[in-house]
Amino acid sequence: MKIEHVAINVKNPPEMAAWYVKHLGLKVVSKKEMAPFTHFLADDSGRVMIEFYNNPPDQVPDYANMDPLLLHFAFVSEDTQSDKDRLIEAGASFYAEVNPDKNSSLLMLRDPWGLAIQLCKRSKPLLEEKEL
Repeated sequence: MKIEHVAINVKNPPEMAAWYVKHLGLKVVSKKEMAPFTHFLADDSGRVMIEFYNNPPDQVPDYANMDPLLLHFAFVSEDTQSDKDRLIEAGASFYAEVNPDKNSSLLMLRDPWGLAIQLCKRSKPLLEEKEL
């Protein structure tokens, strides 16, 4: 089996989806213009998706006050420092940096709604690119 998507309940799916498309390069695969405003966003591989939706019967977690290690989206970055600066300029905030070895960099940020996003540059990628 393979993972199709990870879904999270957020306050404003259309606004968040637009930010992730503009600043993280995701692509809208499917969206609903009415409640629950579901937006499926694919990465540039076209194999992984994030789903943002708003489901009022359950609470939206307080992402801004959660430790990023509880939940975060990790994105591969060729240049974590320039991506960090670009995302901060777009409304993200810096949280922490970890350098597990001399050729790796892991930067933790929060998007404008407080959800944690990690920028990953690893000396050895965890997943290898494979042909379809």
